[in-house]
Amino acid sequence: MPPPQRSPQEIRASIEANRVELGNAVAQLRGEVGLATNWRYQLEQHKKQVMIGAAVAGYVIGGGLAIITRRKRNRR
Repeated sequence: MPPPQRSPQEIRASIEANRVELGNAVAQLRGEVGLATNWRYQLEQHKKQVMIGAAVAGYVIGGGLAIITRRKRNRR
């Protein structure tokens, strides 16, 4: 069965509606990308995780240096 024929006005209206919808989607996406790439906002939203990560990194770096220092002392 062939698709129903649409008038030029219906096609134009459909194109315009799609254009408006696409414009709104792009604007929304632009806002979401702006938030996702804003490191200050992300830091504020994930403060607890950042503090835990910093503590773990400090412990690992500090402990790693202590182990290296201990190994050098034991070789003497």
